[in-house]
Amino acid sequence: MKIAAVRLTEVVVPAKPDSVNSPETDHALHQLAYNGARGFSVQFDAMPKVIIEVITDDGLIGLGESYRGLPLASLEPIARRLIGLDPLALNLQELPLPEGRLYDGFECALVDLVGKRLGVPAHVLLGGRYRDEVTCGHWTGHRTVADAARKAAEGRARGFSCIKFKCDLDDPVAEWCAAIRDACGPAMKVILDPNRRWGTVANTLERARDLAAIGNVLCLEDPIPRWDFDGYRLLRMKQPIPVCMHVSLPYLEMGQMPTDVVQAIRGGAVDMFNLNGGMFAVKRLADTARLADIPMWHGSEIDLGILEASYVHACAAIGNATLPHDIFGRLVREHDLLVEPLVFAENRVRVPTGPGLGVELDRDALARYTSTRQEIAA
Repeated sequence: MKIAAVRLTEVVVPAKPDSVNSPETDHALHQLAYNGARGFSVQFDAMPKVIIEVITDDGLIGLGESYRGLPLASLEPIARRLIGLDPLALNLQELPLPEGRLYDGFECALVDLVGKRLGVPAHVLLGGRYRDEVTCGHWTGHRTVADAARKAAEGRARGFSCIKFKCDLDDPVAEWCAAIRDACGPAMKVILDPNRRWGTVANTLERARDLAAIGNVLCLEDPIPRWDFDGYRLLRMKQPIPVCMHVSLPYLEMGQMPTDVVQAIRGGAVDMFNLNGGMFAVKRLADTARLADIPMWHGSEIDLGILEASYVHACAAIGNATLPHDIFGRLVREHDLLVEPLVFAENRVRVPTGPGLGVELDRDALARYTSTRQEIAA
């Protein structure tokens, strides 16, 4: 089996109305610079993603999906390097690809391809599954107090037990959480993710005092810059809400490193991790955290169905992947580009059992959202 061609299709899939922010708090959520614009100035759903199809000489197709904001031209040189390779001869744990945001979409396609060739699901290639279903969380962006309670109640009605919010120093997070407790009861938990924008330990402690009294916050994720391991440790000492660090390998340009997991553990900086990256890399990081008895959940970039399927397989194969994952199906985007969406039962998504990722690309939907396409062949 040799790779004969790689098809790259750039798509833009908008978010559903009312799935991200309140009109009064319509903040851009993408953290990285994009097309000359600074981070937090371009909304994620306006940015393209690339669907990757790795095609063998006997017609088998492996499906992958890039992270948002990667120009199709940046993927083309990697696609050319794959032509002529035998996927079965590659070490899937360490592919001959550049690290960072370009890696994971191609890893996804190659794992799907090898799984299809061998007739096994992707989680088997990762070592086997611990569970048949993966628990997920509800999600939204910046909200007014009334909308925060409403979105949490919508999630509760769907069967979710947790909702994650994006927030900064201007958001009334204590008022959100009090309104959610009143609307949904104390069992509906809240994850607050400032993406480092609370800035300092002092700012975080000021908010944590009120939040602790309300009693429904599952954790504070990345309240301060991730390099400040001493600050994270101090937050754990000075207030009772669990502290989470997001270690995201697609964000190497922001200084994230795989060794951040080790540093955080050694420094007593975290109660839990949010991890994302390629399937094998996330499993390595999670296994490291498991040695310290620290649980994790899988992060995302509010992706489409192909990448989300890879996340589900990874979570199935990780022993300590026990917290609500950032996997949303068709909750946020207009479409996931799958013929059959991931199967949710309340807040749990079933692990696909078909070969590879176990999902099929919806080519009609793909055509509807396509902006450009390129095929690279020998």
